[in-house]
Amino acid sequence: MNDKQKNNRIPQNSIKLFLIKLVLASIVFVIVVNLLFNLMFAERLEKVDKILMLNKSMHRNEMKEKIRNELTDGLKKEQMIAEEDKILMYKIYLKIKKEFENLDKSKI
Repeated sequence: MNDKQKNNRIPQNSIKLFLIKLVLASIVFVIVVNLLFNLMFAERLEKVDKILMLNKSMHRNEMKEKIRNELTDGLKKEQMIAEEDKILMYKIYLKIKKEFENLDKSKI
């Protein structure tokens, strides 16, 4: 073997070291991504799970109580709906009313 071939060969130890570092870096990456995901999205996913589990009686009752509490709190206020929300709802009402007026009565 000449000197060029000896220099081009990669020692076996460096390949093992590279693979060990690669595996460790991959494991660390997965752990970091998992932690970040859980910290950022766990609470939101829990709320989505509650909505999806509305077929269970306990969750339905829990949601019903929350809705009742919000409605009770809203009734205690001077104005339940903000001014811009009232305007938006009124515009929607007018649009729906117009669509009902244009409804073909023969199809009913």
